[in-house]
Amino acid sequence: VLPSKDPLDEPDFNSIDYINSLFPTEQSLSNIDEVVAKMENKICSIDNEISTVVRGQIAASQDGRQALDEAQKVIKQLFQHIKNIKEKAERSEEMVREITRDIKQLDCAKRNLTLAITTLNHLHMLVGGVDTLKLLTQRRLYGEIALPLQAISEVMTHFESYSDIPQIKSLSDQVRSIHVELADQITHDFKEAFSGNKNSVPNKQLAQACLVVSILDPKVKRDLLKWFVNLQLQEYNHLFQETEDTAWLDKIDKRYAWIKRHLLEFEDRLGNLFPQSWEVSERIAVQFCHNTREELSKIMSKRKSEIDVKLLLYAIQKTSTFENLLSRRFSGVTLNDDQESDTLNKSPFVGVIGDCFIPHLEIYIESIDRNLSDLIERFVQDCKQTQPTEATETQASILPSCPDLFVFYKKSMIQCTQLDNGQSMLSLTRTFQKYLHEYSEKLLQNNLPKIEAQSLGTSVQLLTRDLQKMSTSGLIQNFSSLLKEGEITRFTKEELAKICCILSTAEYCLETTQQLSDKLKEKIEPSLADQIDLSKEQDNFHKVISNSIQILVQDLENACEPALTTMSKIQWQNVDTVGDQSPYITAITTHFKTTIPIIRDNLSHSRKYFTQFCIKFANSFIPKFIQNIYKCKSINTEGAEQLLLDTHMLKTVLLNLPSISSQINRQAPASYTKVVTKGMTKAEMILKVVMTPVDPSKSFVEQYRKLLPECQLNDFCKILDMKSVKRQEQAVLVEVFKAYKG
Repeated sequence: VLPSKDPLDEPDFNSIDYINSLFPTEQSLSNIDEVVAKMENKICSIDNEISTVVRGQIAASQDGRQALDEAQKVIKQLFQHIKNIKEKAERSEEMVREITRDIKQLDCAKRNLTLAITTLNHLHMLVGGVDTLKLLTQRRLYGEIALPLQAISEVMTHFESYSDIPQIKSLSDQVRSIHVELADQITHDFKEAFSGNKNSVPNKQLAQACLVVSILDPKVKRDLLKWFVNLQLQEYNHLFQETEDTAWLDKIDKRYAWIKRHLLEFEDRLGNLFPQSWEVSERIAVQFCHNTREELSKIMSKRKSEIDVKLLLYAIQKTSTFENLLSRRFSGVTLNDDQESDTLNKSPFVGVIGDCFIPHLEIYIESIDRNLSDLIERFVQDCKQTQPTEATETQASILPSCPDLFVFYKKSMIQCTQLDNGQSMLSLTRTFQKYLHEYSEKLLQNNLPKIEAQSLGTSVQLLTRDLQKMSTSGLIQNFSSLLKEGEITRFTKEELAKICCILSTAEYCLETTQQLSDKLKEKIEPSLADQIDLSKEQDNFHKVISNSIQILVQDLENACEPALTTMSKIQWQNVDTVGDQSPYITAITTHFKTTIPIIRDNLSHSRKYFTQFCIKFANSFIPKFIQNIYKCKSINTEGAEQLLLDTHMLKTVLLNLPSISSQINRQAPASYTKVVTKGMTKAEMILKVVMTPVDPSKSFVEQYRKLLPECQLNDFCKILDMKSVKRQEQAVLVEVFKAYKG
């Protein structure tokens, strides 16, 4: 267990080896006595240690046993103490129970006595109260009945658990009989009072009777109020029955005038008859609304052909005004317990009558359709005579008809929201869609100036003839005359402004249509919001914008076409010196400086579409320029250098195209710069390949592949044609091109 260096403790101890180690030689045997003595001393020492350990172990065992005995003794004493405490607690509890037993009996007796006294008092009240109620009922002393009737009704709830006792059941039947008798008697008194009988009950007594009715079964109150409200509306039902002239929509204001006058008379004459909590005036008004809605629905169904939009809107307006008046005058609390009422709106009376007009609102939608049709036609006529609105710092120049159209839309939407935000609003949306489409076609698309199909015809023939006769010395000097002969008809400044105006108008329509869509979804019933979709109309305006940009691009391309044609017809093999940029580049630049500022100024509020125009023009013009480079055949080195110089100058102009002739030096958009750089670099690389000797053929092909890695065999052949390489040599070069693996 413990490490030891003594050889005797080693596990593989060998006695012979150990003795040999002690006496390695014969001479060492001379001190054998000393070694033996040392061994004996060591043995004695080990024996002493063992004896000490054994004695110590015996003492420890005795101490442990003594400690355990003492602990067990203490535990026995503790257990005895706990037992004594428990016995004392049980004796105390028994003592308390004996003390409180009498108190509990007294408390129970007290509760029973109190309950008995209370029950006897209630029974006394019930017996005496029943007799009193019978007497008061016979004498119609309603003012004195209310309180005892309320008290007896409450007392009866106390005896519900005693209903199996014959005497209690008898009293309960008598109370129920009194309730029935009072209900019949009060109802009879009311009918007598309002039958025109001179011996009718005074209003004060009826007012007291109402207090009694409030205590009776709620059905008594409902039946009484239903009879009374119908009585109040008898005259109205007679005056405005459908056979009367006053029943039609043009006299609808007379209906509302009658009820307002009648309610004022009722509150003045009978306002104090009914408790305020009964809301009798409101109940009369609510029933009037229901009767009116039913009668109007029936008469409009029968005389539908006589309804026009003017009459319909007049009736709706008068009805809406009356409903708003009711909402201000009454709380609408009685609508909750009216079985025929609709769900409460934010304003409780809104639509309570007006809902009857909803099935006929298609007349209104048809009227909106006709008005919009007339409006579009007027816009078309006005567009031929009026000028676009002036541009401001915040608004581009647009057609004046555009804001007018959306103002009409806004007013129609607000009006329809007040009439119905359900199916009628959905029908109105479809009408809006119809005329947004017509506006985009008739006012925008059809008013874009047309580009007439231009043919260079005779001019090109003359150009070709003159170019063939042209001498090398007179080549550059005659560029201007060639360009003049090739000019074609272009848009005027006013026509360009008109195209930009139509583009700006389409942009305005696009943005406003999105706002219109959002507003319609907000106003219409949530369940119908998903059916609002003006994306097709927005696509139409996108189409107008795209067409406008395309027309502007095509016009500028047409302007540059004669110059490009001139470039391709020049005898480039006769050029012997490289000078400044050629006149055809100057002509193209002049067209840019003339046209771009007009478009830029007119699209100053539509920068993204001006950028789109520039990008589309670059994407269309640069490939045409490259195609015309390919047409410059039989070109010598000087001619290629001159053409490369012209190409570089054109590239510089194109990179600055968005801000050309502008006092503000604004950096061109990165998307535009990328298009120009890629396209014009290709044109420069083509010319550099043209300037490369075809011998050796492998080097020529390598240079082509290096400068024009994306170009194919067709472009390779075009370059060979520009260099006037013979067909046999072309075949060799083509084979090298095909075999080249780079």
